[in-house]
Amino acid sequence: MLIRIIGAKCVGVEAVKVTVEVNIDRGIGIHLVGLADVAVKESLLRTTTALQSLGYHIPGKRIVINLAPADLHKNGSGYDLPIAIGIIAASGQVDLPLCERYMLMGELGLDGSVRDIPGALPFAELSDQEGLEGIVLPEASALEAAELHQNRIYGVKTLDDVVRILSGGESDDLLIWNSQSYRDLTSGEGSQGGGSLHGIPDFADIIGQEGAKRGMEIAAAGAHNLAMIGPPGSGKSSLAKALAGILPPMTREESLMTSKIFSIAGKGNLRFGLMNSRPFRAPHYSASLAAIIGGGAGDNIIPGEVSLAHNGVLFCDEAAQMPRSVIEALRGPIEDRKVVISRLKAKVEYPSSFMLVLASNPCPCGYWGVGDRCTCTPTQRLNYLARLSGPIMDRIDIQLLVPCLSALELSRLKALEQRPAESSAVVAARVASAREIQQRRLKGTGIFTNAEMDNKLIERFCPLSDECSQLLISIMEKLGLSMRAYFRIIKVARTIADLALCRDIRPEHISEAAAYRFLDRQNGPGW
Repeated sequence: MLIRIIGAKCVGVEAVKVTVEVNIDRGIGIHLVGLADVAVKESLLRTTTALQSLGYHIPGKRIVINLAPADLHKNGSGYDLPIAIGIIAASGQVDLPLCERYMLMGELGLDGSVRDIPGALPFAELSDQEGLEGIVLPEASALEAAELHQNRIYGVKTLDDVVRILSGGESDDLLIWNSQSYRDLTSGEGSQGGGSLHGIPDFADIIGQEGAKRGMEIAAAGAHNLAMIGPPGSGKSSLAKALAGILPPMTREESLMTSKIFSIAGKGNLRFGLMNSRPFRAPHYSASLAAIIGGGAGDNIIPGEVSLAHNGVLFCDEAAQMPRSVIEALRGPIEDRKVVISRLKAKVEYPSSFMLVLASNPCPCGYWGVGDRCTCTPTQRLNYLARLSGPIMDRIDIQLLVPCLSALELSRLKALEQRPAESSAVVAARVASAREIQQRRLKGTGIFTNAEMDNKLIERFCPLSDECSQLLISIMEKLGLSMRAYFRIIKVARTIADLALCRDIRPEHISEAAAYRFLDRQNGPGW
């Protein structure tokens, strides 16, 4: 008897259908075909043991299991569940009339329990696109897709739960929205809504650095790339972490795409539902190229930090200490807002539209500009900052100098404070207002922020008056900036105008935007 069960596989940020065909006929042995990897082949032993532990028997006949299409590599342990249900249905042990009307994915334990798997969110989307009645997933994985409400999403704990659903019995209690886990997460303060960020410094708690705070606000308002140069203890890391507290919540479209990336990477089971907080990724400076860009063996390519930071922030502390190959590999994702990972037999594209925030010391010892504490030679200083190459710095919209405040200056600033410093909530309100202006302006273009505009959109949405054009040309000639810098200055000026609620870009906006490019150089570092 031939039985077909619908499964799926993730390719990039989308899922493709995989049909698990199970046929039982005269003969002997269990045969698995369909270009399966080791994890899938091992599923046979897991599956047969789980079936026997629940009282099912393995037919003493030839069992052929085919994973179609046969030319697509299958990987992971998520095919345990459809294979087990296929054996039960094909052997006639239980009548399962609904087995071809639902998508099934899940890993089996030896006791018949069902364990969570990555990729639940794109799987649930695919089940709706294929016109299926619903999808059956492990409970922890089903919670990821609970906010879709597109079709019936079941969250199961054991194989017996799946049999009850597919046999047509009463199973509404297994819908994820009726589960106790869902009620616990959505009741009162138990709701996590995708996981919020904790331990974020408030701008009001950061003393001084008003210029850096202003740059942070502009960067957040337009999703611009940013670099901070300053000695140890000047507050670079605190400012970067505080940036997460002034970013607006994601839109539904942004949230769905970012959540899919986390789901595919296997990080979705750490949260419930779609993400509403923008991701803040801060990999160590020793992270490998594959960890930052993404990679894997064969076609099992998983997203890296540049994709996990999609619609959020990628913070690279001690950027000058990162391997040259890693920091230079960021050029493409910064410019194209996507990353394409190619292997011999596979090519996968992941979105990677993120804010890049770099932080670095000005020299190897870190104390250049702090009195006479610096022990580095001029050549050492030049070589240290030269690790951040011209092409990388050309792609940074806002470059900030973060000086170290002395104890005397800190005491003076505290004494001069007559009113509380501006909090992150106040700054976040201005940022949200500027983002709303951008979303209205860019509606229908497929992008959401000024930083994502290409040259054609800049010409369309950022017209310059004759006075602004002459000023920008003068700045370009004086600083020897590239044409990329020319357009990036316009984008930053547009964001400054949005924060000021100005309809048109004014000369003062151009001047402020150009002032944030002090690291650009025509002949060596511009320090």
